[in-house]
Amino acid sequence: MLRRGFLVEIQNGFIIVRVTGTSYAVMYHKPADSPQLLAKNFPLKDDHRAPMRVAGFLAAAWKLANDKARELGWIA
Repeated sequence: MLRRGFLVEIQNGFIIVRVTGTSYAVMYHKPADSPQLLAKNFPLKDDHRAPMRVAGFLAAAWKLANDKARELGWIA
């Protein structure tokens, strides 16, 4: 699913959000004992090819991942 330049995919139990053409990508998963998603493998540095800074990417990615998790029934 592509939204506003973001690509949201499901792979091996992870929701992966990325911005194509950049190094921005983050993986989210839902542990059985957690009420929310947890992120891993997220970028720490700004990518000057991206239309936003890393903090803006992570904020947008969190929202998109949560929307997808609700759609999948992972969270309420």
